[in-house]
Amino acid sequence: MNNNILIIAGMHRSETSLLSQWLNRCGLNLGEQLLGANIGNIEGHFEDVDFYRFHEDTLESNHLPKSGLIASTVPELSTYQKEKLKSIISFKNKMNRQWGWKDPRICLFLAHYRELIPDAYYLNIIRDYKSTVSSLISRDFKCYESKYLTRNWLLKGIWKNLRRGKKLRKFYLEQSEYYLNVWITYNEELLKNIQNLPDDRFMVVDHQKLYEDDKYIFSKLKNTWNFSLKYYDFKKIFKENLLSRVIDIDPFIKDKTLLEKAQNLQKELKKYVYEECTIKKLAPVYTMRPRSAESKRIPVARAN
Repeated sequence: MNNNILIIAGMHRSETSLLSQWLNRCGLNLGEQLLGANIGNIEGHFEDVDFYRFHEDTLESNHLPKSGLIASTVPELSTYQKEKLKSIISFKNKMNRQWGWKDPRICLFLAHYRELIPDAYYLNIIRDYKSTVSSLISRDFKCYESKYLTRNWLLKGIWKNLRRGKKLRKFYLEQSEYYLNVWITYNEELLKNIQNLPDDRFMVVDHQKLYEDDKYIFSKLKNTWNFSLKYYDFKKIFKENLLSRVIDIDPFIKDKTLLEKAQNLQKELKKYVYEECTIKKLAPVYTMRPRSAESKRIPVARAN
């Protein structure tokens, strides 16, 4: 009897952790040891430590950042790396009749998983580039800002009222284009993988639709892909207050061809989103007005 294996794939900050937390509550084994919480994800990551460490080690051995926030694909695995990955998969198969795992870095290794686990199912989650890049920068800024928030009331006040706005804008100026390139790389790999899979082996969900369409996703997993699961109400774990505000990154992108590329890729991926889902209104996107050194940043909501 073959094992039932689910690969949860999606770019960083695309709510893969939220989706995985829900699937774990529904009874899907996502690993014997899961990665815990941190400042960027206070609810936990729900990432299998075995795969997480394999991805990190492989990236590091190729002189790439362990975070996987790169705008290039991973080179071919060495014989040692491939055998190590095979042993991890074999161990998981022996431990569980059905199992799955999640790590955003999966996107950089999809060709290898497609080769080593040809019968796996893929649950792909996509998020628009503006929300994703904005969330990445927001996380970085939150980590940077934390050191100022522990200071005395005077220094904290200077930071909040005089320095914070300028520094946040600098983050967007310096990081938007870099993270957009990362978003493009990850989602190109997602699209390439989808196009190389049989239609009955993958599902693509939009992160905006998780809240309303969890029952459809559950039904697909249980009744079509034959995962033995027990439904858990998604609304019990969804916390809207944890979502960061979306900033319109377009004005910070110097290379406008990147925007066109991202927009076209986004449209192409959305063609694969299942039709049964209802459409949920998108969160407002904020734009930063051009300002002088003395003026304050004023967020302006835009309709998508």
